[in-house]
Amino acid sequence: MFSNLKISKADSFEKYLNKYDVIRLDMQKFANCTKTVEEMIELLQKRVTDELKKNFDIDIDDTDLPFAFEQISDYTSQMFVFIIDEWDCVLRDKKNNADAQKIYLDFLCNLFKGQSYVALAYMTGILPIKKYGRHSAINMFTEISMTNARDYTEFTGFIEGEVRELCERYDMSFSETKRWYDGYNIKNISVYNPRSVVMSMTGHDYNNYWTSTETYEALKIHISTNFDGLKDKITMLVAGEKVLINTTKFQNDMTSMNSADDILTLLVHLGYLTY
Repeated sequence: MFSNLKISKADSFEKYLNKYDVIRLDMQKFANCTKTVEEMIELLQKRVTDELKKNFDIDIDDTDLPFAFEQISDYTSQMFVFIIDEWDCVLRDKKNNADAQKIYLDFLCNLFKGQSYVALAYMTGILPIKKYGRHSAINMFTEISMTNARDYTEFTGFIEGEVRELCERYDMSFSETKRWYDGYNIKNISVYNPRSVVMSMTGHDYNNYWTSTETYEALKIHISTNFDGLKDKITMLVAGEKVLINTTKFQNDMTSMNSADDILTLLVHLGYLTY
């Protein structure tokens, strides 16, 4: 799968290739199948432990997932790679339920924090790790976001050279594509929304493919009441001007909106504002 890609040229390619079992979890699927966070975690643990039992000849505890992985690691010295999609679905779907968020964050902390069976955990979602009192202790992750892409800027979306090649391949105007989808400027690198570009190329048109969400609707009341001067700043943005924002105040959730900076930072993470 990777032999023809750039990663195959890395010195560590052969060292890590096929050395770990991979656990892939789509948190949104588990959330959609259950009503509470407790039920979601119970279902997740059962499904994963059932699969572990099929692959390891060990009497595995099916009620405590971290302990199950510890048992396997103790007997086999096996380590795992975890790939988790929609990690923040609980924070979005239950944005007003602090207890549910706490239970979920505790589960993640117990699953990953200081565990010897974890070779790598890779989580994707809209929101960075939640700053939640002592739960900021989930600090084993390196956060990559549109407000701090670190050394991963060119991998957070399509970059200009890639978009030029696509425009040539699909006979599309690069200047028009840039006008529509050049959403972020990170370390002087233009980053394009990959879904929008793909939809534009394959559909051979230009449209707003990054569709509206419930979150934006909930924020409109803050804009209309000019909360902390937000309406004035939005007006400036619509007029083509730039606005400075402090992204460090954002509490990484959908409800802790204490300033215009918090709301504007959320809109950056959601993809509504260029940055």
